[in-house]
Amino acid sequence: MPLPGVCLNIMEARQKEDGYGSPTNPEKFLNQDFEELKQYCIVREVRYIDKMFPPDKNSIGEGILSPSDLSQVVWLRPAKIAPRPAFILDGVSRFDFGQGRVGNCWFLASMGALTFQVEILGQVVPLEQTFGENYCGLFHFRFWRFGRWVDVVIDDKLPTINGRLIFAISKDPNEFWPALLEKAYAKVCGSYTDMSAGTPAEAMMDFTGGVHMCIQLSDPPPDLWELMCRAGRSKSLMSCGTPQGKTPANTVLLNGLVEGHAYTVTGVKQLQSQGKLVNLVRLWNPWGKGEWNGDWSDRSPLWKTVSPQDVDICLSVADDGEFWMALEDFCKFYTDLDICSLNPSFLDGSSSCSWKTSLYEGRWVAGTTAGGCMNNTDSFWTNPQYWVKTGGEYCGKDGEKNMVVSLMQKPDKRNRRLVQNLHIGFSVFEVTEKDQGKKGKFPPSFFSSHKPVAQTDTYMNAREVMKFFTLEPGEYLIVPSTFTPNETASFILTTFSKAETQGYENSGYHRAEPAEKLKQVKNVRDDEKKTALFRQYSDQFEEVKAEQLQELLNDKILKGDLKSGGFSIDACRSMVALMDTSITGKLNGQEFLRLWNKVVKYKDIFFRTDVSHTGTLSVSELRNAFTVSGMKISDDMLSLLALRYGASSGHMTLESFICLILRLDCMYKIFKQLSDGKAMNLRESEWIYISMYT
Repeated sequence: MPLPGVCLNIMEARQKEDGYGSPTNPEKFLNQDFEELKQYCIVREVRYIDKMFPPDKNSIGEGILSPSDLSQVVWLRPAKIAPRPAFILDGVSRFDFGQGRVGNCWFLASMGALTFQVEILGQVVPLEQTFGENYCGLFHFRFWRFGRWVDVVIDDKLPTINGRLIFAISKDPNEFWPALLEKAYAKVCGSYTDMSAGTPAEAMMDFTGGVHMCIQLSDPPPDLWELMCRAGRSKSLMSCGTPQGKTPANTVLLNGLVEGHAYTVTGVKQLQSQGKLVNLVRLWNPWGKGEWNGDWSDRSPLWKTVSPQDVDICLSVADDGEFWMALEDFCKFYTDLDICSLNPSFLDGSSSCSWKTSLYEGRWVAGTTAGGCMNNTDSFWTNPQYWVKTGGEYCGKDGEKNMVVSLMQKPDKRNRRLVQNLHIGFSVFEVTEKDQGKKGKFPPSFFSSHKPVAQTDTYMNAREVMKFFTLEPGEYLIVPSTFTPNETASFILTTFSKAETQGYENSGYHRAEPAEKLKQVKNVRDDEKKTALFRQYSDQFEEVKAEQLQELLNDKILKGDLKSGGFSIDACRSMVALMDTSITGKLNGQEFLRLWNKVVKYKDIFFRTDVSHTGTLSVSELRNAFTVSGMKISDDMLSLLALRYGASSGHMTLESFICLILRLDCMYKIFKQLSDGKAMNLRESEWIYISMYT
């Protein structure tokens, strides 16, 4: 039986705190341990076959091969494909491979960019892997996936037709790192079919886990050339794309460029031609062939106007897919430029600055924390809120941009092709001195009286949006949101700052004084009436069991207030266990009186916060009920409680609300008594003892 999801989430968070999921300690993708599997195969002298991504048609997927071709596919190990298979031959280069029969030019363009960065390449592709000693048909690769590095294990069986590879093709038939890297990423995506169509930024981010910037070349920044030069000097990957044609087909235009196609930016160079400086961009087609034939192409007469030394350095006349073009033509014929780097230093060239990074994982939940954009004045405040305090000492010049915020949405589907991106964006608000002492979420009044000091230009249905801007030292609130309310999705919010930055999720997970405390006046005569009623139902030992409690609650105490059948016997057993201090399975007079008073108190809270007068609490009303009761809980916990105790409609009955708040109050008290206020240690028997009875 698998562990409950809430337990897995806690384990995952703890592992991450201990460095699990970092580049040096990557998470085991699908719980497959490379070293354990390798030792198993070596000891038993077997070749590995990956049951999680088996060599069959499901791993290829539907749609990229015709039924007749699919029936001809044979999965072969490299030794059956080439006479002298090697993982890497004569180093790693963009000229090692070309695109196969899946539309993943975006991924191969990113692979081409990866070959320029040896350090990043070594992180993604463990270069020590061979077909030599201890070979057992097992390889592994590492990718950054939504906040953590994962180690992906594969077998080396590759799909072929007539003995030839059908996807990534190596120029040297004996070299297999490109095909194996592609297979590992296909496994991450769900299948080879799931790699069809995409943007290079997605793969480049998965290679770096760093900073991504997308530049629209139809309206480039004035410092585009300087930006590209800085990126070329830093640990950056660059790619670009051509506009889509009238059809999805990759039509080759008269100028040699391919419509709707991804290219790698492989270099930038400033040359002197005819007495003028010319800015050139070098590009590579992941097909491994097919080139631009305009100005500064391989056979352009313009190369006769530059020095012989520059010709020797730059020009290579070969149909290898690589070519030069002027920056002006680059902006004219390409739509966007993607730059991914390990840190934001390429943005302003301030290499002396050490950028500080903070990463927060969150979730928008329909009805709870998915308030939509600022147009939704009543619900925007319910979005996740992140409080950030920036320090006073920035490196760099005064007034220059010093903060990068990135918002990335996480997929909720295993297969990449099924993922539907939402329109996402974020806003940044300054927290003025009068608001700095506030605890918990900022209310609607804050956002109606404060304008954003920075925000994304538009809401985009992209995997990631980012903004580079200036923040003065102070305190700020970052609010990520979807454009439309009530859209559920997970996300990662990352901040990069030139100054020391502190931050935390701002929904608050602590006990606090209620906003409006219910006054309870002790009434001795009322207690006597309750005791008299209790004795009518109690046994000879003046105790009541769950069955008697059920009758008392449904027919006496809450008669007329219950709208959905009353408390079940299981709910009453739970309440007995929560209030039973003597562990008898029954309630004595004092325990019953204490429970009765709590039930009445919580009933009053319920009806005071049921402003819609439906006899149930919506999630927003439930949030108010917790505030009135004196409890402030995190957004994640609110969503969890709504799922656990609410109906499928998202609304909660009086009975469920009372059971919920009794249990929550009890859990707080247990933690307070058995912990040091920060953490709790329990022996196995103690944990089972508490959890199974309460």
